[in-house]
Amino acid sequence: MDIAKLRKHPVAVLAAGALLLAGCSSSPPAAQPSASFGSGASGMPGMPGMSGMPSAPGPTSAPASATGSPAAATGDQVSIDNFAFAPATLTVKAGATVTWTNRDEEPHTVAASDGSFHSPGMGTGATYSHTFGAAGKFDYVCSIHPMMHGTVVVTG
Repeated sequence: MDIAKLRKHPVAVLAAGALLLAGCSSSPPAAQPSASFGSGASGMPGMPGMSGMPSAPGPTSAPASATGSPAAATGDQVSIDNFAFAPATLTVKAGATVTWTNRDEEPHTVAASDGSFHSPGMGTGATYSHTFGAAGKFDYVCSIHPMMHGTVVVTG
């Protein structure tokens, strides 16, 4: 700070000091707007799974098989919704084409763990299809959200 400049402008120094003191007054602060999310809620609006917030409807879970894992679904469609592949396990015959449809507002991919297929990033409403020519078990993830897992079981 240049003292010589401050001596040339004493009014500016006094004005700054007055503003500083005014900010330290003992009057109560003005009322602030507030929001309520329901009785006893403490979550953030729009964040499913947070306390007090309803979660978005997601896929219903398939009945458990004797091994304790969800039963495999049949058909050729997989929906990506609520950050999950539904069904999580799909069984198709060799030669079938499986189509994934992104129903989330976030982009997703479909990437085989063995590298045999990989979709580009898919925005809302986008689809990706892959034809399974040989029997086997194909695990896949969303490469953007690797906690999302799915499996295609191809029978002969």
